[in-house]
Amino acid sequence: MHTIRQPAVAGTFYTGQAHALSQQVKSMLASTTVGQTAAAVPKALIVPHAGYIYSGTTAALAYRRLLPVQATIRRVVLLGPAHRVAVRGLALAGADYFATPLGTVEIDRDAVAKIATLPQVVVSPAVHAQEHSLEVQLPFLQTALRDFKLVPLVVGDATPSEVAQVLETLWGGNETLVVISSDLSHYLPYAAAQAQDQQTVQTIAELKPTITHHQACGGTPVNGLLLAARQHGLQAELLGLCNSGDTAGDKQRVVGYASFAFVTCAVRRADTPSDAEDGQLLLPIARAAISTALGRQTAAPESAPWLQDRGACFVTLTQQGQLRGCIGSLEARRTWLHDVKSNAVAAALQDPRFTPLTAAELETTDIEVSLLSATQAMQFESEAHALAQLRPGIDGVIFEYGRHRSTFLPQVWEQLPAAVHFMAHLKRKAGLSPDFWHADVRLHRYTVRKWKEQEGP
Repeated sequence: MHTIRQPAVAGTFYTGQAHALSQQVKSMLASTTVGQTAAAVPKALIVPHAGYIYSGTTAALAYRRLLPVQATIRRVVLLGPAHRVAVRGLALAGADYFATPLGTVEIDRDAVAKIATLPQVVVSPAVHAQEHSLEVQLPFLQTALRDFKLVPLVVGDATPSEVAQVLETLWGGNETLVVISSDLSHYLPYAAAQAQDQQTVQTIAELKPTITHHQACGGTPVNGLLLAARQHGLQAELLGLCNSGDTAGDKQRVVGYASFAFVTCAVRRADTPSDAEDGQLLLPIARAAISTALGRQTAAPESAPWLQDRGACFVTLTQQGQLRGCIGSLEARRTWLHDVKSNAVAAALQDPRFTPLTAAELETTDIEVSLLSATQAMQFESEAHALAQLRPGIDGVIFEYGRHRSTFLPQVWEQLPAAVHFMAHLKRKAGLSPDFWHADVRLHRYTVRKWKEQEGP
């Protein structure tokens, strides 16, 4: 006789009628848009778990990313916090199936057997009986995926390391998806919730496993995922952020919601064996793009699979060591191939500081391509504090204040080796005075891998 965990919140958190539920979920998935970054297949998701009228559209932003790989994912490891019954560790349900109005989902017995011997994993049907944090994810998974088995774990009193150990045991390959169910702030006024949730989102983006339960009810499983993400070279991509005041509630006491996709970092470490090969590909691609734009049809090899990953780059042109053009992207919104070609042409023809490059000049122009890492928000209490954190020769810096924004690549340290001068010129580039400072200044930093033509083509 199979045991089935029956739905506990059908009819409250979501409709209990199968047809209406199916139509509602499909409608939410269809209403979401998928940006250019959607080519990256997620290994893990963070999704909210309130009633669908509150957070369903935010959750749909993440589940929409699964549709292109719905036949690949065969196992979902689903973790959420305990709201009803306290438990030490991570609790399995002891059931063979989980049911929703859309049908049943089979439990992955082989996966359960792998973690059953871990001391932090327990079996407790009572913990699961009325818990909504896992249940509300199932109709989305049943709609977005074709055929999968489930590993449902309610997380109670556990450490992030204990959660990460369970995830590592079940990590697998492309067939395994990790889903963390968590809301953000609870019952703060609208503006206060926005401020706190923005900080939480930034902490998650930086993969810092320091989320408290005041920031997210699922802080423990979120932190466990962040540890695993760091170990496996994943980066967090924010898909949506709002609160109940934006959807179906008032603005006096709101609950925050966010969706994240965790994908493999597009930028590989500089010491990987492919580093030299990358440069041999990128420089000819940039030069060929400029040559073609100048009327000289030129081709370069473009078949490397990683060129179709999303990324951000800068292309710099010099003549006898003097700058002749520099254009780039700070955010990974298109493929490496598209970004390198577009920025190369823009540096040659659209940099407002210079006249457009001519075909004759191209022969004496050297090209440099810089691939940017993900940006990291800096935390500081004053300008002096910020300057003390900068790493000359290593950090590229993005300066933001209101509508003022500027950036310097790490290469600029060669001309401005003192942090105070580096920052002063960065502010001037943003259209502000060199001595300007305000508490609302935001700084992000990044690193680059770069390749330069040493002696022309």
